[in-house]
Order: sequence, then structure tokens, then C-alpha cells
Amino acid sequence: MTSKQRSYLKGLAMNIDPIFQIGKSSLTPEITNGVAEALEARELIKITILKNCLDDGSSIAAVLAERTHSEVVQVIGRKIILYKQAKEEHKRKIVLPK
Repeated sequence: MTSKQRSYLKGLAMNIDPIFQIGKSSLTPEITNGVAEALEARELIKITILKNCLDDGSSIAAVLAERTHSEVVQVIGRKIILYKQAKEEHKRKIVLPK
């Protein structure tokens, strides 16, 4: 992913609300599966890490990206933004700049 594409995705993510919250149980298989399904449906998602989660945001983002085969767009404090292009071309909503 180029810096131009990353910047474009950051701009799109500014307007979306977090759809997942990661709490004290950290990453469970259920959260990972939910994130994978949400990425397939939406392509770009925002996740909040609650204060009672002891893990670091960057490490959680890296593990989630690896498990869901997505890319980490940005981690700011306790917010994670992930992107994964939809497999089927007719489901793609986001067109990245070249």
C-alpha cells in the first residue's frame, strides 16, 4: 500500500464510527471472525480498544491484520483502522488511487 493510498483511506475513516470494541479478554476467535466478516462486507473498518484491555494497540492491530489478511491503515491511541479489498469485484466500494 502506498502512502497516497493510506492517506486516502485515513480520510475515509475519519467519517466512520467504530464497529468493534476490544475489551479485557483481548482478541478472541469470535472477535477475529467478526472483524473478518465486517472487512469482507465493508472493506474499511474502525475498532476501539477499551481501557480495560492490557494489550498494546499496535500489537493487536498487527495480529488482527495477520489473522484477517488485511492491512493496518492507522493506529492512533486506542483506535485501529483496517482495510481489506473485497474479493468479488462487484462488492468493492472503495477505489484506491494509483
